[in-house]
Amino acid sequence: MGESQQLKELRSRHYLQNLIEEGEHVHQDFKFQISDARKIARSISAFANNEGGHLLVGVKDNGKIAGISSEEEIYMVEQAAEMYCRPSQQVKCTVYRVEGKAVLKVDIQKSETPPVMAQDDAKHWRAYYRVADENVLASALHVKIWRRSGCETPTSFAMTESERTLIAYIDANGSITLHEYMKLAHITKATAEESVVNLCATGVLKLKYNNGQCLITSSQCEP
Repeated sequence: MGESQQLKELRSRHYLQNLIEEGEHVHQDFKFQISDARKIARSISAFANNEGGHLLVGVKDNGKIAGISSEEEIYMVEQAAEMYCRPSQQVKCTVYRVEGKAVLKVDIQKSETPPVMAQDDAKHWRAYYRVADENVLASALHVKIWRRSGCETPTSFAMTESERTLIAYIDANGSITLHEYMKLAHITKATAEESVVNLCATGVLKLKYNNGQCLITSSQCEP
């Protein structure tokens, strides 16, 4: 092995070690191996619908490098992005070699036009979202907001009494669920959803996930 190759592997090892020391988080996920293109498509969907991120394939949950078994895993990642994501996604695959083992880094960009859908076990198209170190099923409300945000929306509109009630409650309490908003304002689910979609699409409110709940909160609050 020539010196340049030694230096290249040394840099790869340091680079990977630094990433692995970060652990799994909102922008990084470890995968021991890839055996199902549909499952990896859900990870691509989750990252693309949030802020983007990357997978480290060939790394166990505890951070130990196991390496990928073959180039078949690269093929399955590309298949997941092209065939099992809707719309299809462009991902960047880079192989790093450390101590005779290959680790695949898959970079996933934030989608400019969410939602990015992937197939669930029943082959239904669903949208996923990255929350901390997990991929979660995006709420139907979030999907509606993404779709509305992709359309031309007014920069301002006249708020209804129930919308003013919602904003006042959030200002005082921080967040609220859709069901709580329905009860608070004495309105139907359809009316509540329309209000939240409008307020989120215009940047007044946003959604966040906490302990398995989809919460409505101010766009000015911390993520």
